[in-house]
Amino acid sequence: MKRTLSIIPAFLLLFFFSNGQPPEGRRERVEAMKIGFLTERLDLSPEEAKSFWPIYNKYQDELEALRKGRRDNLINARQNFDEMSDGEVAKAVDTELQFRQSELDIIRKYDPQFRKVLPIKKVARLYQAEEAFKRKLLEMLQERREGREGPPRGPGR
Repeated sequence: MKRTLSIIPAFLLLFFFSNGQPPEGRRERVEAMKIGFLTERLDLSPEEAKSFWPIYNKYQDELEALRKGRRDNLINARQNFDEMSDGEVAKAVDTELQFRQSELDIIRKYDPQFRKVLPIKKVARLYQAEEAFKRKLLEMLQERREGREGPPRGPGR
């Protein structure tokens, strides 16, 4: 599980910056897929949807702002890793841990708001659906990558 969480940013970067399409177009397409996925999984009533989506959109905006900073940090660390001193690597690790804590803080901030507008089982289903969507996106990326590169060649490619 930890390994999967660690590679998610790398796969998302690969997805957003590959294929020659503008990142915004892909991002919008992924967001539309996510909305459809969550809508199906949560089975919201019209009243629940009316209250839920504005809160969820603010939640996503905060997470996306945080993740943009995280992507920038990861790109910089990846590009300069071999030249970085131990102190710089330690700082990059500390920054990554702070990003993860900030992400958790955002989730905790919005959880009570979700609980006000949705039954607890739907809130739990929301978190499960978000994880399921990440897995689905990773599978799609892997299939797409394998289609472009051919079958995996094993360790050490």
